Amino acid sequence: MTKLRITRRATLMGLGATLATPALLRAQSTDAFPQNEPAIRDEVPVQRNLSAFTQQNWQDHFETLGVGCLLADISSRALHYWGPDGETYRLFPSSVPMTEDLTKRGHTEVVRKKENPSWTPTASMRERDPTLPVTIEGGVPNNPLGTRAMYLDWPAYLVHGTHDTRKIGRQSSSGCIGLYNQHVEELYELVQIGTQVRLL
Repeated sequence: MTKLRITRRATLMGLGATLATPALLRAQSTDAFPQNEPAIRDEVPVQRNLSAFTQQNWQDHFETLGVGCLLADISSRALHYWGPDGETYRLFPSSVPMTEDLTKRGHTEVVRKKENPSWTPTASMRERDPTLPVTIEGGVPNNPLGTRAMYLDWPAYLVHGTHDTRKIGRQSSSGCIGLYNQHVEELYELVQIGTQVRLL
C-alpha cells in the first residue's frame, strides 16, 4: 500500500479543487438558494478565502497523535484530521453550530461509529421545534445525519454527513459538525474509535 505524503503544495492544490466543486460553490453563495426556500443565515459573515481555510499542525492542539486526531475549527468552519502514521492529513469544509449557546468547546473523543445512522432529535430540539419527528430511520434522504456518523463522548454531539449541502460552510447545526456525505464517508474509513477530538 503506497503512503501519500501531504505537502503544502499538494494540500493547496487539493484544496483548490475542493473549493472549486459546484456543490461547494453553491453552498458559498446565498444567491444559489431557490427563491422558495429560506437561506440559512449566518450571524457572522462566512470568510470565503483560502487564508481562512488553512492547514494546521496537530502539535498545536494535541500532546500525541494516538490513534488519530480531529480538530473542528468553529471559526473557519473546517475539520482537520491527522492519522496515527503522522503522514495522513485531511481538511474538509464543515457546518458548525448556529449559535454560541449551542457550541461546545474542548477535548473529547470518538466513542462510536455508525453507517446510515438513524436520527432522534434531542429534547431541546423538540422544544425549539415541536413539529420534529420522533425519529428518522437511517438511509433515507431527509435524515439530517447523512450517510455516516461518528459519535463523541459528549451526549448528542457528532461528526456526521448531511444531505443538505447548503449547510456546509455555515452556522447551521444544533451543535454537531457536519460534512458533505462524500467527505464523511472518506473520513469514516480513516477514523478509529478513540480518535481524539478538539472543538476550537
